[in-house]
Amino acid sequence: MASLNVFGQKLLTCSTDPMTGFFRDGCCQTGEEDRGTHTVCALLTGEFLEFSKSRGNDLMTPIPAYGFPGLKEGDQWCLCALRWMEAYRAGVAPMIKLEATNEATLKIIPLSILIQFAKKS
Repeated sequence: MASLNVFGQKLLTCSTDPMTGFFRDGCCQTGEEDRGTHTVCALLTGEFLEFSKSRGNDLMTPIPAYGFPGLKEGDQWCLCALRWMEAYRAGVAPMIKLEATNEATLKIIPLSILIQFAKKS
């Protein structure tokens, strides 16, 4: 069955450059093995990346052994819904591509909040 976005429509690709998603397929798909719920397609900011690093998750430093290029401001990336919510509470949440954000996100973040952070096309 195809994954759906927060609007109940087909989940669009978040990013293939860099390749994102828990399954590294470009989409914010999830499953039982995804304990972090990597379902929010976010447009990363320097402020968010620094916030994430301060919380113990450095997304900026490349890890060649895992094929991880390191992320920079402007990249789109499937974030953990709980980390995005933590950033929201801290006032540093990045904008979101709603059409590429998995409906599973709604178990953690209300749609009304997500809409406030909708990336303008």
